[in-house]
Amino acid sequence: MTERMFDRELHEECGVFGVFNIHDAAELTYYGLHALQHRGQEGAGIVVSDETRLLGVKNEGNVRFVFPENVLKKLTGQHAIGHVRYSTTGGGGLLNVQPFLFRHGSGDFALCHNGNIVNSKQLKNRLERNGSIFQSSSDSEILAHLIQRETRKDRLDAIKEALIYLEGAFAFLLLTKDKLYAMRDKHGLRPLSIGKFNGGYVIASETCALDAVGATFIKDVQPGEIVIIDKHGITYDSYTPDTEEKICAMEYIYFSRPDSDLLGLNVHRSRKACGRILAKEAPVEADIVIGVPDSSLSAASGYAEASGIPYEMGLIKNKYSGRTFIEPSQALREKGVKMKLAPVRSVIAGQRVILIDDSIVRGTTSMKIVSMLKDMGAKEVHMRIASPPIIAPCFYGVDTSTIEELISATNSIEALRQLIGADSLAFLSMDGLSEALGHRSFCHACFTKEYPTHLYDDIKEANKDGKF
Repeated sequence: MTERMFDRELHEECGVFGVFNIHDAAELTYYGLHALQHRGQEGAGIVVSDETRLLGVKNEGNVRFVFPENVLKKLTGQHAIGHVRYSTTGGGGLLNVQPFLFRHGSGDFALCHNGNIVNSKQLKNRLERNGSIFQSSSDSEILAHLIQRETRKDRLDAIKEALIYLEGAFAFLLLTKDKLYAMRDKHGLRPLSIGKFNGGYVIASETCALDAVGATFIKDVQPGEIVIIDKHGITYDSYTPDTEEKICAMEYIYFSRPDSDLLGLNVHRSRKACGRILAKEAPVEADIVIGVPDSSLSAASGYAEASGIPYEMGLIKNKYSGRTFIEPSQALREKGVKMKLAPVRSVIAGQRVILIDDSIVRGTTSMKIVSMLKDMGAKEVHMRIASPPIIAPCFYGVDTSTIEELISATNSIEALRQLIGADSLAFLSMDGLSEALGHRSFCHACFTKEYPTHLYDDIKEANKDGKF
């Protein structure tokens, strides 16, 4: 049993942040990445341009560790891109930390990516047969090689030509010495927003990062859109007319910060709406409502508001329980959840508790939380999940790649209730989720197996027992 099993069970791949024409761009990028730290803590990097050269620093670890003040001061320039990473495709290690910096006869450029390319294996094999040599195992590097193949074309045309080959989820930032490009996949699976700041521009995975640096929101990058920023200002282009907005539902449910707005809908408000609708769909008699910190607290307040049952802070998150670099004993492993979440005995004891969580993935954490609450004297624990059951893997940048990892895929709700030890269990319906998200078009493949992109043979082979 690994330490990762005691994480909150879902991981998004990364966050990106870009700056153009702003004094001390690296410093602003540092603060932007800090606001996006929830999207990845395993690595961080920044590449800057002063219009004569590109210079980058990256390392494993969080933003503060990678960029102490003396390092940050060396990154001088008015343009920059930055990245925080949680490793999925390609795994971890320094070679996979972004942004990637490429030196090339057609012009140097840096590149960073949020998402996952589902045809990466096929593209990489084809590129290697044609002479490409990869420095990392990350799928993000594929775009650079595709662009470099089109050296006879204008840079923008080369980017357009390269993007056509990519299938899956991506929000790319590409920085040259004097231009910043931002690109979003044709389904818009991963978010990307543009802001204006002191005569320059800022681009970020979430609007919370724009707010953190004082930038004014302009617009979301549209599916299939390419944004080009240079000394003349900002222009918009596209690489395909075949687009359809399908932003990942889990961005609203779990990944994004509650103060972010995605496609004009505030994340906190959408989560609170999920809780309110869940209270109507799955009521139960109880004394208090509590949420699992942090992403479930909005839904818990919505459930309490709609049900009229008091909301209480029954679980406290230890903000200092980061990843450990020692191998704990089996006894300490068993205490893993207690290191991160602490029940409040005086709130829990003798109460009938409604426990709100945003999702159940592998079920490990749910079992331990229910057990802890009962150990603290809860009379009953009724679990309510503010999303539908996750029954299918995500291949677009979320750390669930096989169906065997998903406890709801192989168990009925009653069987799952027994496994986690709750007195009752209910999930939000798909109709309820759609209502909470304002009936927007979104990707719900993990709940329905309805994928917006083609799935390739290697993915199907990995999930053949799951009847893909």
